[in-house]
Amino acid sequence: MLAVKNAPDGWQVTLTEPRRSLDQNAAQWPILQAFSQQLLWPVNGRRVQMSPDDWKDVLTAAFEEYHRVAEGLAGGRVILGAKTRNWSRQKFSEWLDFLKATAAERDVDISGGTD
Repeated sequence: MLAVKNAPDGWQVTLTEPRRSLDQNAAQWPILQAFSQQLLWPVNGRRVQMSPDDWKDVLTAAFEEYHRVAEGLAGGRVILGAKTRNWSRQKFSEWLDFLKATAAERDVDISGGTD
C-alpha cells in the first residue's frame, strides 16, 4: 500500500485476475502435439498433418467461437486465431479442459504425460 500512496501523480493501479501460469502454458503443448501427430486435417483441399501451432489456431478459434477470417496478402484466407497469452488462469484452465474434451471426441490419445 505504501507504494500506491507514494506513486507519482498520474500513475494508476490496476487489479486483474492472475494470467495463465507457465505450467498451464506448458500443459497445452503435449496435447497440441498429439493432435499434430495423430490427425490429418483439410488444408487447401488436402488432408495434411498440421503443426501444433496450426492446431492451436484451429482449436482456439473453436474454443472462442472466434470466426474472423482475413484476406491473405497474396490471396487466400487467413483465420485469425485467439491469443492465449493474456488469458486468466481460470480461462486457461477451461481451455485445457476444452482441449482434453476435444481430444477425447476425436480419439486423440493424450495420455503421454499431459496430466
